[in-house]
Amino acid sequence: MIQTGTYRRPRTLDEALGVAAAHPGPHRYLAGGTDMMPALQQSGEDVMLIDIGGIAALKHVRTGPGDHTIGALVTLHELTVHPVLSARFPALAAAAASIATPVVRRTATVGGNLLCENRCIFFNQSEWWRDAIGRCLKCGGDICIASGGKKACFSELVSDLAPCLIALGATVTLHAAGGARTMPLEQLYTGDGVKPTVLAPGDLLTAVHLPDEDRRAVFRKLRQRATMEFTSLTTAVSVDAQGAITIVLGGVDPRPVVVRGTTADDRAALVKKAWKGARSVENDMLSRSYRRDMIITYLNESLQQLLP
Repeated sequence: MIQTGTYRRPRTLDEALGVAAAHPGPHRYLAGGTDMMPALQQSGEDVMLIDIGGIAALKHVRTGPGDHTIGALVTLHELTVHPVLSARFPALAAAAASIATPVVRRTATVGGNLLCENRCIFFNQSEWWRDAIGRCLKCGGDICIASGGKKACFSELVSDLAPCLIALGATVTLHAAGGARTMPLEQLYTGDGVKPTVLAPGDLLTAVHLPDEDRRAVFRKLRQRATMEFTSLTTAVSVDAQGAITIVLGGVDPRPVVVRGTTADDRAALVKKAWKGARSVENDMLSRSYRRDMIITYLNESLQQLLP
């Protein structure tokens, strides 16, 4: 049962930040809610919901020159059909189109996908299931059930937009009551499965910025079915006009695995570096060994497509 004793629906960004700053207890910003609401249902967490769905300033796309800005409340569907973004960044449109279902994509937002909770088959369960098997690090226990360790949670980053946007050089803007800051998207993620992002209480992701560069990218996704499923492996590979290569993996580590190189580097060495950087464990419906094999397959195919 979701315990939401307090609900607010601010009309402006400043009002939303003010509500968060004034609330002494835990709170969540609510947009599409397609990931958050099931997670709250599972956890029973008592939070205040701050519904930001009515803040028009977060729903806009501004295209060029120099860069492209995507508001955090832009829906995944809008990414797939936007005339400029879908033509300029076809890999990003493909990433958005791979997520969930057509109905969900009309509600789910860019910001929500970047911040969707890390997943693990031992965490994404009901309260009674967790109580029966034993609680893991991510829900108040003292052990990672997947690995048997007590120091690290290996829940997986499952955002499909994040690897693609990082490969395209994206930055993000975060707002809080004290002001705004912008950072490279990859710095948003900590690598800690229990607390996967650097967001502090009150922080709100408001926009994504893409440089208007000559950069080609390829997106690939591994999952059991071609719809609905969260990723078991996401790869995004890009090459810019100067020959810089960016490889990003998702679904096989608590944060995006990022490897950079150039077209002058040995391809096999770059692929191996990405493969070694993935801290995948047996916490997915697909086996660890299969997912690791597919890292090599997907990256080799992507590099061959970009650099035949």
